Amino acid sequence: MTDTLNIRLAEGDDTALAECFHAHGSLVRSYLRRFVPSQEVEDLQQIVFAEVWRSRHRFDPARSLPAWLLGIARNRAVDHLRTRAPQTVSLDLVADPAGTDGRAHGDGMAERDQVMRALAELPAPQRQAIELAYYGELTQREIAERLSVPLGTVKARTARGLRRLSNILTPLAA
Repeated sequence: MTDTLNIRLAEGDDTALAECFHAHGSLVRSYLRRFVPSQEVEDLQQIVFAEVWRSRHRFDPARSLPAWLLGIARNRAVDHLRTRAPQTVSLDLVADPAGTDGRAHGDGMAERDQVMRALAELPAPQRQAIELAYYGELTQREIAERLSVPLGTVKARTARGLRRLSNILTPLAA
């Protein structure tokens, strides 16, 4: 049956797309959940199957239909994520950490000012990851969810940002 579905889809049989959706829709949906927020999965799934129909002439029926579908799903997910504007939190909106008695320490104001200036020198994605981690007190997983980026991206941005901060602040401490 699968081989005939492959052939019928490649030949443009109208019923083949519906069968393809019925047979592989849940696979595509679960794959897309790894990349996009859950409220956007169904819309993106529809876009994937519209692309399947538009590009059916490029499908080789001898190849794996699920693999071809997931390739299209990956490309559409990447396109979708690229068009989204990254969510940012202004450093001005994040409160300074309070001291043990609830008030800000006067001694640390100069250091905080140096850190704020150093943070301003970082590229926006690195600064954002560090701000959310340290001032927003979010875990890296929570940051990834909030920014709709992979966890590995958040880890890399944080590591690079901290390394840059260290390089910026080290000459100031000397």
